[in-house]
Formats: sequence, C-alpha cells, structure tokens
Amino acid sequence: MDDEAKARLQQNPHAVREKKVSNLETAIGYEVRQLRKNLGITVAELAAATELSVGMLSKIENGNISPSLTTLQTLSRALGVPITALFKGFEESRSAVFVKAGEGVQMERRGTRAGHQYNLLGHIGGNTSGVTVEPYLITLSHDSDVFPTFQHSGMEFIYMLDGEVIYRHNENQYHMQAGDSLFFDADAPHGPVELISLPATFLSIICYPQGRSDSD
Repeated sequence: MDDEAKARLQQNPHAVREKKVSNLETAIGYEVRQLRKNLGITVAELAAATELSVGMLSKIENGNISPSLTTLQTLSRALGVPITALFKGFEESRSAVFVKAGEGVQMERRGTRAGHQYNLLGHIGGNTSGVTVEPYLITLSHDSDVFPTFQHSGMEFIYMLDGEVIYRHNENQYHMQAGDSLFFDADAPHGPVELISLPATFLSIICYPQGRSDSD
C-alpha cells in the first residue's frame, strides 16, 4: 500500500470509545457534573448562574429527573457548551444481525433470471452510518448464464470463495479464483463474462447511501 493510500486510512479499527450509558437521564447528569467540575464551580454557583434550585441541579446530576429542553438550554449556556454536548455520554441502541450457515434469505434479484442464486446474509435498515450495506452470498452453477451488464449506484466488494470466473468491470477483465477479491465503483458495467470452474461461490457486499436502492 503506498503512502497516499495509508494517509487516507486514518480510522483506527481497534480504538475503543469512552464507555457510554443507555439511560438518557444518567448520561445528561454525568455530563453536567463533569462540565461543572471542569469549570471549578460548585452546585450552588451553577444554581445561581442558571436560576435553578440546588435541589433541582442535584437531581439532574444524579440522573433522577428528565430535564426539559429549556433547562438543558440554560445549562448549556451556563457551562459554555452546545446543548448537544450534554448528550455525549448517551449510547443509542445498535443493531446486529446473526445468520447461521445456510440460513441466509434467498432473494429474487435481476441476476436471478440468469441462474444466479442470491442469499442475503443480513440487513440493517436505519443506522448511524448513513450507508446501507447489502451482503450477499452468490452461487453460480451450470444452469447460470454470464450476465455482464450489472450497473447500479454505490460501491461493491467481491470475494471469491470457490470456483473460477472471469469477471468484468468496465473495460477490464479479472481472472478470479478462491481467495481473490475485487473492489469497485458499481456505477460502471460489471459482471461475470466467463464461467470457468463451477459451481462458483463468492461474497458480494454492496454499499450505497441510505434512501437509494437501485442495485441489481
């Protein structure tokens, strides 16, 4: 990998974020307390600055009540932070999909009519990334036809598991065997143009912005 490519890959996949909590009131209370302590002021001093009672502030910091939006705005101004900073410690629910071997959902897609078998290995609708990801296990058999004209928005990654095919992307052709991979802009014409050793099985992962779905 060249230096330019390395420079673009800045995300550390092993980094662990600060531990968050699943209770909103507790998360807000923790942030208010930490921000107050960082400023070196007491609960009484913050109460005076916000015109909230000491008892109210204590309940907020201990996560015992759910403060109103007006109260949150008042606190954010007094603490000198945007209101969103008070929610920093809140951990929203995250989804995961587990699929046992052989239990993927068989899908009818445009390539199905050419004898391509699609098994969807998982799907998460709304998520925080803004990206929809469709992981498929695709099997080509002796009943399959070549189908070199797939074309859709997004990016696609293919990883060969078994078999041998010639796969086309735009004007280029790639001789793919088990262990080979191909990552490409899916807006260019692509697909297998020659089936050399069958059955051929490969993993296809398609990614595109949420709200768009014009894949194969």
